[in-house]
Amino acid sequence: MPPKSDPGDTAWLLVSSALVLLMTPALALFYGGMVRRRNVLSTLMHSLAAIPILSVAWVAIGYSLAFGPTRAGLIGGLDLVFLKGQVSATRGTVPALAFVAFQMMFAVITPALISGAFAERMKFSAYAVFIVLWSLVVYYPVAHWVWGEGGWIARLGALDFAGGTVVHATAGVSALVCALVIGKRLKYPEERPLPHDLTMTLTGAGILWFGWFGFNAGSALQSGQLAALSFVTTHLGAAGGALSWLGVEWWHRQKPTALGVASGLVAGLVAITPAAGYVAPWSAILIGGAAGLLCYLAVLAKYRYGYDDSLDAFGVHGVGGISGALLTGVFCQRRTFPEIADPVGADGLLFGGGVKQLGVQALACGAVAAYSALATWALLRLVDRLVGLRVSVSDEREGLDATQHGEDGHAG
Repeated sequence: MPPKSDPGDTAWLLVSSALVLLMTPALALFYGGMVRRRNVLSTLMHSLAAIPILSVAWVAIGYSLAFGPTRAGLIGGLDLVFLKGQVSATRGTVPALAFVAFQMMFAVITPALISGAFAERMKFSAYAVFIVLWSLVVYYPVAHWVWGEGGWIARLGALDFAGGTVVHATAGVSALVCALVIGKRLKYPEERPLPHDLTMTLTGAGILWFGWFGFNAGSALQSGQLAALSFVTTHLGAAGGALSWLGVEWWHRQKPTALGVASGLVAGLVAITPAAGYVAPWSAILIGGAAGLLCYLAVLAKYRYGYDDSLDAFGVHGVGGISGALLTGVFCQRRTFPEIADPVGADGLLFGGGVKQLGVQALACGAVAAYSALATWALLRLVDRLVGLRVSVSDEREGLDATQHGEDGHAG
């Protein structure tokens, strides 16, 4: 007889799934406010269209490849296509479908994060093809490596509580490759477009902060002390990131900005994601603070080196995710929780574990980053041959809302 699901754990995971889903429209607002008026709808579409496209892809094949029985630790195979056998199954203390839904929301938002690197210049047809192919080639395999039973990175003992490598490193590194391959916006960097609506961006940042509690605390997969720990560390990581970015920007530019606070809190949330269930609350503040500084420097670097990461997808998600994954190896602590039979986590550099865990974290980050970069480059070349990556010069000047979608976000 299959194990019974726990009503409390199930309820928390379903609520968390809804919170993570909310993060994708929140990302649309966060990104949408930072582009010019003539591109706001096209930017919103990158996130909103990803929801139906990638939800269907996840049910059809994504879940099977990511969480099906392993094939040499590299991929999950086709055993669970179209959720075969999952309707009445359980996974731990929750129905299998609750876990499917929760992980679906991760699979939806991750490719949407990449869109911040090429906002205002990529064809929508190219974007739609790219996110499906990228999910098949990058996201599903990496999710299996790190989270799948028997995945090769999981067997190494790498820690990634809620997606520092699976979500943010893959998306962030891929974003950098997209920015380099697709090229700069017209007249960049001589002209640096100003955000058309920072109130929209701040609203999106606030909703992202709210939804991130489901992203991280939901990754405990049950309601209990582990979920409570990751809830608190998530909040403190965001606070640390916001304060750090605010402070360094205030010192560097002599003025604190609203966009800086929004960017800093997101950087802190990104960095605490891999560590949320493994570190103490005070450690979360330090991890968020380090990410705020490092991500601020990464955003400045794009001007120094001349690449156009439009909305800082690499600067925040790539740098924040990798730095958070590495710092997990410094601050993590093995803990025992009453509702969980086995201890959670490992002892990091500061807690008697030496450099072993840090080395494993570095290996995981390096492998994921290298694979994501190479695969993304190849996929962009393929999509360019199939439908073309970039809109024409005249379309870019007119704006993608009109030329790609036949609409005006601010008509009347």
